[in-house]
Amino acid sequence: MDTMFWLLPILIFLARVVDVSLGTMRIIFVSKNLKKLAPIVGFFEVFIWINVIGQVMQNVNSIIHYIAYAAGFAAGNYVGIVIEERLAVGHVIARIITKEKTDDLIKFLRREKCGVTVVDAHGKKGDVKILFTVIKRKKLDSIFEAIDKYTPDSFVSVEDVKSVSDEGFVGIPLKKKRFLGTFRALRKGK
Repeated sequence: MDTMFWLLPILIFLARVVDVSLGTMRIIFVSKNLKKLAPIVGFFEVFIWINVIGQVMQNVNSIIHYIAYAAGFAAGNYVGIVIEERLAVGHVIARIITKEKTDDLIKFLRREKCGVTVVDAHGKKGDVKILFTVIKRKKLDSIFEAIDKYTPDSFVSVEDVKSVSDEGFVGIPLKKKRFLGTFRALRKGK
C-alpha cells in the first residue's frame, strides 16, 4: 500500500472535522444573533464541505473514504462543542434560589459588575430569596465559585439569553437594544 491510499482519507477526515466544527459554531452564532459572523463562518464551512464531498464522490468504491467522512463528522461535532465552550459567546441568566443569607453574594456580584435583582419568594420548604443576574458566559465559572462559597445550599439554574433590551445590566452594550427596537417599530399605535 502506498501513502496516497491513506493520505486522502486522512485529509477527508481532517477537513470534515474543520467543516463540521465551523457548522456547529455557525449555528451557535445564529442562535446568539451574531448576524455578521455567522455568514462568514458559513462560507468557509460550505467551501470545505464541497471540496471534501467532491473527493468522496471521485472515490465512490472506497469504503475507507466513507468511513473517514463519517468519522470526521462525528469528531467535528465534538470539536465544535469544545470550541464553543471555550469561547463562551453571549450572555446567560442565572437564577439562584436560596434560604441562606445573600448579602455577601450580592456584594460579590455587584463588585463583578453584574446586575442583580432580588425577589422574596416562598418555596416548598419555606421562605427563600431568588436572585436573578444576567452575565457574560465567560464569567459563569467564577459566579458558580462565589455561589458555592457564599450560599452553598442554593439551587441554581442557568439558561441562554438571546438579547437584552437595556444597558441597565453592566457590561451589556446598548446596541443590543436595536434587536427589540425592530419589533417596536412594527407595533401599531392607537
